[in-house]
Amino acid sequence: MEAAHKAPIAKDAPRHSGLVQRLAFYSIPVACLVLVLKLAAWWLTGSVALFSDAIETVVNVFAAVAAYGAIRYSRKPADEDHHFGHYKAEYFSAVLEGVLIVLAALLIARAALAGMAAPVLPHAPLAGLVVNALGGVVNGVWAYVLIRSGRQHRSPALVADGRHIYTDVLTSIGVIVGLVLALATGWAILDPLIALLVAANIVWEGWKVISESVNGLMDRAAAPEDIERIKTIISENAAGSLGVHDLKTRVAGPATFIDFHMVVPRSMSVADAHAICDRLEEAIMAHVPGASIAIHVEPRGEEAHGINVRL
Repeated sequence: MEAAHKAPIAKDAPRHSGLVQRLAFYSIPVACLVLVLKLAAWWLTGSVALFSDAIETVVNVFAAVAAYGAIRYSRKPADEDHHFGHYKAEYFSAVLEGVLIVLAALLIARAALAGMAAPVLPHAPLAGLVVNALGGVVNGVWAYVLIRSGRQHRSPALVADGRHIYTDVLTSIGVIVGLVLALATGWAILDPLIALLVAANIVWEGWKVISESVNGLMDRAAAPEDIERIKTIISENAAGSLGVHDLKTRVAGPATFIDFHMVVPRSMSVADAHAICDRLEEAIMAHVPGASIAIHVEPRGEEAHGINVRL
């Protein structure tokens, strides 16, 4: 008869969640500060391009609030209704952020098309550009912090928020360069044209955020290099068994779910099989933070395939 041995999620996953939640929370006041700066830049100049930059930052504020809520919820422990935890909540936040990005692009495109009908050079350009550049610097530093921390602690919501802010930084650079060209040439039409380019870039970034998040919701397997590392760890620590097969993985935020079958001699005691499982779990969790492992123990007679264990 087949038996299953399951290991809990690694103990270091909750330790990282506190930092992830704090960063998500701090994103809200940072986004509000940048929004104030960019609205001030638009108010000083009346530029359609700067207006488009400010509109994107409005999305940043809503996205930061959504990411914080999703990250807090995703760190709740497993319960009777959610046996595998709440990790996927982060993917819903990332999808929402992608939708908000696309919505912002549509609003920007509408304003840009209206501006093209009667293009006007911005007034008080220097003050507006300096204020907008300051907001871009703040965003650039914060985007780096979020992306780096999000990847390190495997937080889809944090990475999505950081990538969106990074897109905002590129938008700000493009807007500033474009407005300088418009002022230097006297071509007022460049202002709304730049806003249209900003909208197109935002749509592309929004699509990438949505598609990556949907992959997470569809139980995408671990990265190929991670699967190879798991296979190596199993091969190096499965001595006493006859082989393993049917290795399956799926990733949900910071958690990696690993499932495989292990074949043992029919004469092996439950205690001995349990000891091999414990050894495998300890080795995997030492190299795969946030791992949740299910090992199905089978008596000899099942065909072992997928990974060959050298005894």
